[in-house]
Order: sequence, then structure tokens, then C-alpha cells
Amino acid sequence: MLLALDVGNTNITIGLFDGDKLQGTFRMTTKIPRTSDEYGIFFYDLLHSRGLKRDIVDSAIMASVVPDVNHHIINGLLKYFNVNPILVEPGIKTGIKIAIPNPKEMGADRIVDAVAAFELYGGPVLVIDYGTATTHDLVLEDATLVGGVTSPGIRIAANALWQDAAKLPKIEIIKPDKILGKDTISSMQSGLVYGHIGQTEYIIRKVKEEAGLDKMTVVATGGLGKIIYDETDSIHHYDPNLTLKGLNILYHKQK
Repeated sequence: MLLALDVGNTNITIGLFDGDKLQGTFRMTTKIPRTSDEYGIFFYDLLHSRGLKRDIVDSAIMASVVPDVNHHIINGLLKYFNVNPILVEPGIKTGIKIAIPNPKEMGADRIVDAVAAFELYGGPVLVIDYGTATTHDLVLEDATLVGGVTSPGIRIAANALWQDAAKLPKIEIIKPDKILGKDTISSMQSGLVYGHIGQTEYIIRKVKEEAGLDKMTVVATGGLGKIIYDETDSIHHYDPNLTLKGLNILYHKQK
């Protein structure tokens, strides 16, 4: 089986694939410092908790935007599973052309999302990942990634509110029933969620205008993407496992 790892700024998301079938997903915090042994044991324990033995893992692929942890994760997989993961990095076969001045600037997670969105939904497709940052990347019908938009994620915006404004509290990120808040918490929730919905709809509209597209599929992923997807008709599909599926697609492209 294939172990697919999406190493993000906030979380490491792990998927276990048997062919194209996603057998299970796991999640751990990225920002806690860990040794290679701790990573290896953690991965082993995750499998054990599902009644799975570590020898079922015979391959791995990893996309990371946190270079500092790569060495420890790779060594953990080598020590405890005897597999050397494929890294999503410049030179890897993707099936898409990255038509920006410096393709090496493109984050591994964005490449994986673009591949998954194009392979699963066709082009032109705009893929939006609601992660630590909210990213929007456009892949045309001929499989060319022509550019993207990066904005602060919902949690970054929320953190900025309560860290930089002394009287604003930490809040749960949910959509209030009405946009006009009647208290501090509901007004913050309204600004965060409705503000992000408005941003999403505006960016989608402007991307279509600039690219000269009458029709464009919009695919969303990321933990908080479901909140936005449920409140707008501008997003056609929400796939929480899009990045993991993209890693599985990329693994098979290398073979």
C-alpha cells in the first residue's frame, strides 16, 4: 500500500491507498518538534490503531511546504517502514505545464492540488485550497497552470483579530445565521466567514474575466472549505481529500 503525506504549515495529513482506493486518513500537528523515531513510531501507531501492520506499506510519496521537518519524516519512514518516499519537487512528472516565470516558486501542495483537480475534473479548472493560506490556481484545458492567487487563510485572519486587538476574544469559526452581528463574537464570525465567501466569489469572477473563460469548473479543498462551499454556488465541487488523491495520482505517474 501507498502512504501519502501532505505536510502543511498547520497539519500533516496522511492517507493510506490500496491502488486508487483511499483506505484511511490520519492527521497530526506539524509545529510540534519531533525526531525521526517519533515520526516513525507515530506513523506505526496510527496504522496499529486501525488494526493494520506496518509491512503493508511498501511505498510512500510526500508533498511538503515545511522543509525543516522533511529530513526527520524521511528518516522515520526509512527506519520503521523501510521505504524512501518520493518527494514532490522540481523535475517530478506531473502531466501539467507550469507557465509562470519561476516554476520552482510553486508550492508542492499547489502542484498536487492542480494535478488532482485537472485529472479528476478536467480543465479549465480553478482549484481553491482553504488551508493556512487560501490559494487559487487556474489550470487550462490544455493542462497549463497559468497562475494563481494567494490570500490569508480564515484562521490566519482570525488569529490576527484576537492577537492584535486587545479586546477581541478567540472564537469558533462558524457561520452565524445573519450577517449583521448582535455581539462581538457573532460580528467577528460574520466578518470572517461572510468576508471569505465574498472574497471567493469575487476572485472566481475576476479569474474568469481575465482568462477569458465563459465556463470554468471550480473545485475546493481544505479543512474550512466546506463552510464556504455550502454558502456559494460559485464552487462546483468540494473534495476534502483532493491533495491526498493528487499524491496518489503523482505516485503512479512516476511509475
